[in-house]
Amino acid sequence: MGRSNVTIYDVASTAGVSISTVSNALNRPDRVREDTRRRVLEAAESLGFTPKSEAVNQARRGVGRIGVIAPFVAYQSYMRRLSGVLEVMNKANLEVCLYDEESAASRTSLLLSRLPLGSRLDGLIVMGIPLDDEAAERLLAASFPTVLVDSEDPGFSCINSDNALSGRLLARHLLAAGHTQIGYVNEEHQFAARPQQGVQRFQAFAAELATAGHPLPPHRVVETRHSPDDARVAATRLLTDRDVTAVAAHDDVLAVGVLHAAAAHGLRVPADLAVTGCDDGDVAAAVGLTTVAQPFEDSGRLAATTLLELMHGDHPIRKTVLGQELVVRSSTDDTKQTTGPPEAS
Repeated sequence: MGRSNVTIYDVASTAGVSISTVSNALNRPDRVREDTRRRVLEAAESLGFTPKSEAVNQARRGVGRIGVIAPFVAYQSYMRRLSGVLEVMNKANLEVCLYDEESAASRTSLLLSRLPLGSRLDGLIVMGIPLDDEAAERLLAASFPTVLVDSEDPGFSCINSDNALSGRLLARHLLAAGHTQIGYVNEEHQFAARPQQGVQRFQAFAAELATAGHPLPPHRVVETRHSPDDARVAATRLLTDRDVTAVAAHDDVLAVGVLHAAAAHGLRVPADLAVTGCDDGDVAAAVGLTTVAQPFEDSGRLAATTLLELMHGDHPIRKTVLGQELVVRSSTDDTKQTTGPPEAS
């Protein structure tokens, strides 16, 4: 067998392990036992195996194009992240191909299982899409430069917002305003293999209330699809409990639905009901919504910069967590000015 023809299959056979174990030993050593990792490395060395990361970097000729996959249509925030990516990639004179995916809350990505890699793209940014083991394995086995945004995997560089902090900030704000009877409108989440941003935010919010001695009861948590109208319907159910004096929503889009439900119930905001969102999109300022500002554009710029480093051979895995800032407006503080509340529908 010529040394240049040695493959991962040969290493697996010599080491007496599966192909996936060889891949993990080379790319994600924390996932295998130390004795297994050593056996794989010894087999690779004895066979003269060249890991794919080196082989690909030696052989790949850049096509001048990177891909960005995200739920662009479902969430405006990913367009804001994209603007940061485009800013960096335009300066690098690289083309950016966009791939739209369904809601990040609904399932893992089918696109990742069939996306063309080295032949059409030099690198990939995955935003808000949970990686299952199969998708992660495909990317790692191809040694393909990849950066995750609003998603986590130990084998990849990740850029994330501190979603737990945003949950704590909102809970502390409502508690400080004297609210103890609080409801929560959450987005439906169906993928549970790894905590998602919305789940992390909600868990931190609930934990902060519990620590303060005001636990969030299950009947005051409702889930809905990601639209203002669906959120309005869900909030209407929640507001049948007249003891509720504040409602926190998963994000600004759902918070708008809560504001409509409050108007339909004849509730004054914030005198009768305080409402918070998260993200600080354009709609938040328009309706006077208290929210948490997230550095979306910064996360896009940082993801693009990190990807360029990976494409040029800088391989250390980096985990970056970006901060958050509470923005108080008239939906929780009647001393703040607003451009006008939504009318009852």
